[in-house]
Amino acid sequence: MMAEFELVADGLRFPEGPVVMPDGSVILVEIAEGQITRVRPDGSKSVVAKTGGGPNGLALGPDGKLYCCNNGGFEYMEANGFLAPHGIAQDYSGGRIERIDIDTGAVEILYKSGDFGCSLRGPNDIVFDAHGGFWFTDHGKIDYAKRSHDVVGIFYAKADGSHLEEVIFPSNNPNGVGLSPDGKTLYAAETYTCRLMKFNITSPGKVAADAGPGGPGIPLYRPAGYKFFDSLGIEASGNICVATIGECGISVISPDGELVEFVATDDIFTTNIAWGGDDMMDAYICLSGSGRLVKTRWTRPGLKLQY
Repeated sequence: MMAEFELVADGLRFPEGPVVMPDGSVILVEIAEGQITRVRPDGSKSVVAKTGGGPNGLALGPDGKLYCCNNGGFEYMEANGFLAPHGIAQDYSGGRIERIDIDTGAVEILYKSGDFGCSLRGPNDIVFDAHGGFWFTDHGKIDYAKRSHDVVGIFYAKADGSHLEEVIFPSNNPNGVGLSPDGKTLYAAETYTCRLMKFNITSPGKVAADAGPGGPGIPLYRPAGYKFFDSLGIEASGNICVATIGECGISVISPDGELVEFVATDDIFTTNIAWGGDDMMDAYICLSGSGRLVKTRWTRPGLKLQY
């Protein structure tokens, strides 16, 4: 089905990582601009922080600050009115996790590549758990000049900077990440395989090593056709809403791996969904290729995030 969309803002440079704030504004990243931007309900925009590199996934932490997955930067190509990432930036500045003060715009590097023996190439998406820690994916980088493609993983870290661990390795260029309402299941969407994977959480920052065929990951859903998965969001019911590139829209998948519905958009680079409003049924969707943030009434409420 095609939903009725209200334009919230346009003119954004590859927006992703929407965080719906209590005042009705949405803070998101503009990856191609290297900045964090706040979009007010009236569509007006203001810069929260300049991070440089490639700010990607974004989440509010227990301290009220923003935690940002910075992928270090992409090159871009533009065709048919759509902007698209294309390989590693010539001025790639390294993968990192940043902590951002919303009031002052101060940007602090919380974790960088090499910390705790971990390689961070292109951190992508982030979700906090009930214990004050967060999971994040590393999507890696493609270097066309060197004909190389990173082998990457999924990480767990503490918000105070005291712990960083690669929990799942290898992973097939994971992108979106989310937690089930009960916090017992970790979901990750793989971009190029277009698979939704699930992992059984055994304790904070740990997953069952033998849950799936040959490792911790359990393949849950994969659509037919030439498509790619991007970020994801979780409904209060436990459904997983995966932004689907190529088919243009949001694939809603049940915890049992069944397609509940597909909500179509008009942007080939539909990348993110987040919810707000008193009933958590206002869905905000990033149409990144065309630089738009849109809003629609969702059929079911989204899951209220930890912070």
